[in-house]
Amino acid sequence: MQANNQKIVVLGTGGTIAGESDSADEGLSYKAAQRGIGELLKSASSIPLPWPQVLAACQFEAEQVAQLDSKDMDFETWTHLAQRCDHWLAQDDVAALVVTHGTDTLEETAYFLSQVLNHSKPIVFTCAMRPANFKDADGPQNLRDALVVAATTKGPGVWLVAAGEIHHSQFVQKVHPTRLNAFDSGETGAAGSVQKDTVLWFENFPQPLPNLRWHVSHLPVAAQWPWVEIVMNYVNASHQHVDALVNAGVQGLVIAGTGNGSVSSKMKESLVRAQMAKVQIRLSSRCNQGAVVPTSSHVFDAHEALSPAKTRVALLLDIMSERQSHCA
Repeated sequence: MQANNQKIVVLGTGGTIAGESDSADEGLSYKAAQRGIGELLKSASSIPLPWPQVLAACQFEAEQVAQLDSKDMDFETWTHLAQRCDHWLAQDDVAALVVTHGTDTLEETAYFLSQVLNHSKPIVFTCAMRPANFKDADGPQNLRDALVVAATTKGPGVWLVAAGEIHHSQFVQKVHPTRLNAFDSGETGAAGSVQKDTVLWFENFPQPLPNLRWHVSHLPVAAQWPWVEIVMNYVNASHQHVDALVNAGVQGLVIAGTGNGSVSSKMKESLVRAQMAKVQIRLSSRCNQGAVVPTSSHVFDAHEALSPAKTRVALLLDIMSERQSHCA
């Protein structure tokens, strides 16, 4: 490849895109995180189509940051990944990062990075719904598309590229357990598409402004992160698990409420008690489209239009920030 200052660094973390099954005909039963990032890059370049001109002008460097199934993602790996992203983005010759990740918790990792990294270069996530040795594996094309997006995108932002679609980390959610286009951005919609190595950005996509909650250099060790859990409202929702969490020392609770953030009377009483006990409460909706619209009847913080999982990420970082301000 031609050497110049357009370097793209590809960070591997495992996932289905690096997985293998016992047979090329088996796409659902497999072991994730079996192939290294170097091998995944080779598979993306071996697609029987000419290598895109935009990529022919790039250098690539690969690093295996982690090798796990994303259902087992943890704070220690998040911290390490954020540190490696921060390291590479600070290099003058690096134009962008691509991160391969499992689909199950990708939206949380991508949102986390968007809140702790302050750089003017893009980070592009990609993934797969089928293991690497499946006869119609989707990983190689997804990775190739992600590289094209990384090579042509200017400015900050954390994105997901999969199944020919480009999604922003603030809005994207996994909405289907098995289909190839498993991700969706709800009412906001996709930010763009990739077809035949060509990137098309949609004009009506409202790209949000960067919102740095914390800086990666200040992240505490994983054992010192605050304890934040998600509780869901449903028919006959009990207060007992909320009380148990508070008694055990939980520091934050995210409510996945029904509809516009509604919570059963019993659970609401326990959450009010939790708030009085200095447990931070954030309200979200278990609906996968639309945000909670705060009204006079809401007694908990519902000011951010985030999914429950991302609301938890935001609350984790906000509690860290408050701890620091109290110690200053």
